[in-house]
Amino acid sequence: MINFYLSDNEHLQKLDIPAAGCWINMVAPDDGEIQKIAKRYALDTDIIKAALDLDERSRLEFDEEYTMILVNIPAVEDDREKELYTTIPLSIILVDNAVITVCSEETPILKPFREGMMRAFRTQMRSRFILQILFRMSALFLAYLHVIDKKSDLVEEKLQKSTKNKELIELLRLEKSLLYFTTALRSNETVMKKLFRTEIIRKYPDDSELLEDVIVENEQAIEMANIYSGILSGLMDAYASVISNNLNIVMKTLAVLTIVLNIPTIIFGAYGMNVNDAGMPFAQHPMGFWIIVGLTAIISTVVAVVFNKTSIFK
Repeated sequence: MINFYLSDNEHLQKLDIPAAGCWINMVAPDDGEIQKIAKRYALDTDIIKAALDLDERSRLEFDEEYTMILVNIPAVEDDREKELYTTIPLSIILVDNAVITVCSEETPILKPFREGMMRAFRTQMRSRFILQILFRMSALFLAYLHVIDKKSDLVEEKLQKSTKNKELIELLRLEKSLLYFTTALRSNETVMKKLFRTEIIRKYPDDSELLEDVIVENEQAIEMANIYSGILSGLMDAYASVISNNLNIVMKTLAVLTIVLNIPTIIFGAYGMNVNDAGMPFAQHPMGFWIIVGLTAIISTVVAVVFNKTSIFK
């Protein structure tokens, strides 16, 4: 899908064909759309296709005909059971009198721009446009990091009484998401530092505050991702031990119950042997059966009390 936008005063217009100063938004474009834009702006098709490769790393690439800023942005990967947070590439290509954005799927980062909800957004102001995209990217990283933190707290509450692997696997998924985020943020940071050192983005006085916000937001996202990743890793190690300990307690309780319940089995098994009745205590007594049952109950109770006093059940 490909759409063309152009700012007219304070309004964003959707165009049928590209024009000078427009924004070209490409979402999962097909080969025909890629060829069309590549031909119009004298680009290699591989430049446009770079953002469609989910394994593409963040980088800054420039030539006489274009400048490409490729960053990895946060995304939600739908799963049959739980949501998995991951990252996907987004490229911003600067060509003559146009800005091209390419992504493999719709992203919340560009939604406010498309809907005209972004304050002080003009398609012709390319430097500010790039800074606004980078700011939105860092803000979305922070938003998803807060969600991951809340989910980890919920899983932590479930794990306190759990002896199953379900919650631990969910923590593993969250840790995987944080690993994606940490890798992407560090890679993006390298691109931003290189970008801000060059003259690709002109440092207009009006954009100085936005530039500072972009740097601060990205640094904050990196710091939060590192903190949450460390906490989650520690939680996984701790609760793996908790789950193992809970299982050991269950097995210990079952072992004690087995010992107590084996006492009647041993006694009744001895009386069930095919031997002379004269050699078995109480075999000739009229109340012999109830005497044996009573003694067995007393012995089992004494053993259970001894185990309880020695805190084996606790």
